[in-house]
Amino acid sequence: MTDIVTQIAQHQADIAAAEAPNAEALEAFRIQYLGTKGLVKTLMGEMKNVPNEQKREFGQILNAFKLAAEERYETLKAALESNTEFSFDYDISLPGDPLPLGSRHPISIVRNRIVDIFKRLGFAVAEGPEIEDDWHNFGALNLPEDHPARDMQDTFYISQDPAWLLRTHTSNVQIREMEKGKLPIRLIMPGKVYRNETISARAHCFFHQVEGLYVAENVSFADLKQTLYFFVKEMFGQDVKVRFRPSYFPFTEPSAEMDISCLICGGKGCNVCKHTGWVEILGCGMVHPNVLQNCGIDPNKYTGFAFGMGIERITMLKYQVKDLRLFSENDVRFLRQFTGA
Repeated sequence: MTDIVTQIAQHQADIAAAEAPNAEALEAFRIQYLGTKGLVKTLMGEMKNVPNEQKREFGQILNAFKLAAEERYETLKAALESNTEFSFDYDISLPGDPLPLGSRHPISIVRNRIVDIFKRLGFAVAEGPEIEDDWHNFGALNLPEDHPARDMQDTFYISQDPAWLLRTHTSNVQIREMEKGKLPIRLIMPGKVYRNETISARAHCFFHQVEGLYVAENVSFADLKQTLYFFVKEMFGQDVKVRFRPSYFPFTEPSAEMDISCLICGGKGCNVCKHTGWVEILGCGMVHPNVLQNCGIDPNKYTGFAFGMGIERITMLKYQVKDLRLFSENDVRFLRQFTGA
């Protein structure tokens, strides 16, 4: 045991004199003394060769040796960290790389703009399901199963149950809100709709709509016209021209279509306005009494107006986009034009 104690004393002297000028030297010190095959572990293995009456004394010497090695390691480590000089292989005074900015989709921009305009007139926002039953999409809107006007809104049906379909307009939300019986109603209904149409520069099999509904006592067509005049002027500016044309919708009577002067060609004629100088932006009319009755509302006491517009059409006019397909092709060259400042 005397020889081992002498060796330990020599090792302690070596530990006290050890230096670690760099990280490699510090790691070598740790491996030599504190590693799994280091000197401390090796000396601990000598405990079995020490006589029982000397084990306690030898254990104390080993513990002191181990603590000395650990303390020296921590001291060298702290000194090395405090003396480390940070070096950069680039100029830290240069400005950072710019972060690319995303953008809202133009459909979202215009949708939010439409919602903001009608909110100023007291309209709240309501939403409903895109997968709808036949009654809320057609039947309640004065479109019975054999009505020829259904052909204008051919859609996609659920193969397992043809009574369920992808909605052709957000009018289904109008029906659901009127069925609640909470009058008066002043709502707009934005959302995605679907129709079985040939995809072209003017049409798509899915698009986005905003519909509006106002039901109360003594609502007139004059209220409808002034509401839509306000919307158009706020959306397109005070110089835009507006006209109403008589039309037919099964769920409104009387009905009209609203046109504005084409903002893309300035009224000269283009593929968007079909070379007429006018673009239809929405359909509207007074809610048909049958629709009110289907929803449990007395048409002798209450009247109302409704309107619906395609957000893509408004966006095309607002930003002078000539092809509807650009909105769904995810071409980043097109979408980057709408990146915010």
